[in-house]
Amino acid sequence: MLKKSLFVFLCLLPLFAFSQKKGKLNARSNPSNQKTISDKDKDKAASSPKDSVATIDMYKIISFDRDTTYVDTALTLKKEYEVNYLRKDNFGLLSLSNDGGAYNVLDFGLNKFDPFPQMGFKAKHVAYQEVEDIKYYNVATPYTDLMYRSVLGQGQILDAFITLNTSENLNFSAGYKGLRSLGRYINELSSNGIFKLSGSYNTTDKRYVLRAHFTGQDFSNQENGGIVEPELFEQSDPPFNQRERLEVYMRDGKSVLKGNRYFVDHTFRLSKTNPNSLVFHHQFNYENKSYEFSAGTNTSVGVSERFGDSYASIVNNKTRYNRMYNLIGAAYANEKIGKLEFYLDDFRYNYFYKSVIIADGQLATPNSISDDIVTYGAKYIYQKDKWKGSVLVSNSITDQSLANIEASVRYKLNDDFEFSGKYQNMNKLPDNNYQLYQSTYKSYNWPYDVEEDDNGLKTGFKNEKINNFEFEAKTKWLNASVQYSILNDHLFFNRVYPDPAPAEDEVEPLFVRPQQFDGTINYLSVKANREFRLGKFALDNTVLFQNVQQSANVLNVPSLLTRNTLYYTDRAFKKALFFQTGVTFQYFTEYYTNGYNPVIGEFYSQDATKTGNFPLIDFFINAKIQEFRLFIKAEHLNSSFSGYNYFSAPNYPYMDFTIRFGVVWDFFS
Repeated sequence: MLKKSLFVFLCLLPLFAFSQKKGKLNARSNPSNQKTISDKDKDKAASSPKDSVATIDMYKIISFDRDTTYVDTALTLKKEYEVNYLRKDNFGLLSLSNDGGAYNVLDFGLNKFDPFPQMGFKAKHVAYQEVEDIKYYNVATPYTDLMYRSVLGQGQILDAFITLNTSENLNFSAGYKGLRSLGRYINELSSNGIFKLSGSYNTTDKRYVLRAHFTGQDFSNQENGGIVEPELFEQSDPPFNQRERLEVYMRDGKSVLKGNRYFVDHTFRLSKTNPNSLVFHHQFNYENKSYEFSAGTNTSVGVSERFGDSYASIVNNKTRYNRMYNLIGAAYANEKIGKLEFYLDDFRYNYFYKSVIIADGQLATPNSISDDIVTYGAKYIYQKDKWKGSVLVSNSITDQSLANIEASVRYKLNDDFEFSGKYQNMNKLPDNNYQLYQSTYKSYNWPYDVEEDDNGLKTGFKNEKINNFEFEAKTKWLNASVQYSILNDHLFFNRVYPDPAPAEDEVEPLFVRPQQFDGTINYLSVKANREFRLGKFALDNTVLFQNVQQSANVLNVPSLLTRNTLYYTDRAFKKALFFQTGVTFQYFTEYYTNGYNPVIGEFYSQDATKTGNFPLIDFFINAKIQEFRLFIKAEHLNSSFSGYNYFSAPNYPYMDFTIRFGVVWDFFS
């Protein structure tokens, strides 16, 4: 599917590109750089009022929640942080040893919760584009964004995107992001692709508004299971300073996550002329996914011992999933009091395998879970002047116990002061891969004790109960946020140790099970950011403190994360070139780092190995000429002299020193 999508995109790209004819429409992030109409053309401009300069506020980016921002072509430190595979600031995330792979979550506050049961395999979804990640556009002229970045070994990252308005009311967007990175260790090639096609339309009077998109996503990673002897990495004596000399647990493991989604959201106002009227709302979302892990146990060193005995010599675990979501609502919108919507939604899903596991003549592991969940809810949105707030309440009509309450408020005094708060109370159904997983590995099949009733499979897991409070303040002196979460019946994957323990000369097996913590977890985080400026120098500081109160090592996070960047900015070549150069220091304290398990595509809790307490130092030089931005970075330049103790997860080292080269280029006509 992705190959076909890429072919269609490449066929359409020249058409879009040639449609971007040179003209008088231009856009800049800096108003002082905007082109204006010369005196010679004033008369012509007066006779053609529509042939004018397009300012940057004519290039709108609309989020899923209908918040509007504008295209930004400035070169700032924020752009330095966002030039990566995820194309977002990855503070609080720590990647494994290759681009396009999994990320260990250091900041628990980055986790988002949904009351409906999801597919699972969360470690594979870090770069997956969800509904909330898709943006919609309204632009004065065709707008193109191109991003290139080097990777580890053979390959590159390329992200190409184009959007245009065929009329003031109709917009189309298309984009493709591809990655190929060989990596430096045995069997860790990444090859990923994301294709997205979106559009939006509204009538001139905004009576009818439509948003729709399609995504086709493919994440393929060779999986090596980590290095067998971490002490050889920590010594890094020749020849083991050549990472391909380090033995890994699997030489032929591979995981693939695929997903296609079709999404439509549209509203219709009953009155033609009165904006204070009933509005009907419909949302449709159909998505199908699959996660496949494969390995050949006969050709890999120690793989059978690492993950236990298997039913066959070739491991092939493929989980299939599809879901369909429909929402129908009616809202009353009033310019003075806001918008109140009542809705019904239907969420139905199928999570299945094409086989069953039979042991001793009885069903040991079934092959499917399916359900249909209907909920009712109400949502109130208020936005006026400096205030914006919303309240959402939903509950299930069907037998499943599901409930969600969300409330948020934001007050923006001016450009220098903004305050916001959010509360969430959720009764969440367990994700599917906690309830059922089927594998060729004998120890990776659950549930073992299967009960069935009229509603289907039951595993004994309770709903997760989540209470979450968030507060944020953005001021000209300091940006700060606080999060406090109370988790009950928390579900997680936990490492289980064999009894008896293996001998010293045997491979230690890695067994992981879904478990539910029957106690209460209290999580508190405080995050602060402040930039100090002195002339052309600046020091940007971000610090995160985390504290977890629990009776067992279930939710493990570092107590302190920090990122500090000292940089210098200036202009050169008669101010035609703007550049910034500096050094970034990152650090987090030692803790029981979550381990990575490629068989289930998840991170798991463990209390045997601590990692952390190592610095990461980067040096960068960035430059900008008009809409062209160049990024050069010496990443982890301290790796050879600060000690080889840097691990992203047990048995998974972090990246060694590498030089990155990146380009971002925007076109507006």
